[in-house]
Amino acid sequence: MKSMKMMKKAQQGFTLIELMIVVAIIGILAAVAIPQYQNYTIRAKVANALTSVDSLKTAVALCIQEAGGVKDNCTTGTDGSGIPTFTATKEVAEAEVDAGEITATFADGVGKDVDGSTIVFTPNINEGGSNLTWTIVSNSNNTVAAEAIQKNSVAASGT
Repeated sequence: MKSMKMMKKAQQGFTLIELMIVVAIIGILAAVAIPQYQNYTIRAKVANALTSVDSLKTAVALCIQEAGGVKDNCTTGTDGSGIPTFTATKEVAEAEVDAGEITATFADGVGKDVDGSTIVFTPNINEGGSNLTWTIVSNSNNTVAAEAIQKNSVAASGT
């Protein structure tokens, strides 16, 4: 008889306090993980946006080289400049080139304080005209996006 009582007690399952502890642990893990995941996705989307204008950067570099180091005629829609029309992506709604300067506008869905903001790529030509670097500035108020832009602008400084 005693062994039957022991078996019934062992088969009762979890107590309420044990379940509450498990729920609390899951809640704490979620509170830490969700913001980190959101930051990760913003960083990835900003990096993708930066690389989506690479074709424009290459076209501007070629235009400047062919114009003898002058960037004034390197504008979207100018005949003979070779600057293509930008095709929108999931991260960049539009991008325009004006006198060698590329202005890209973030699409909706990138992240808080990033959607609708712009990134401006300004070409810097050295004295000999043989080297081109880019200054990248954004008006986004999102610190994660700003860090991603700064990190990627160092990696993408040359063309």
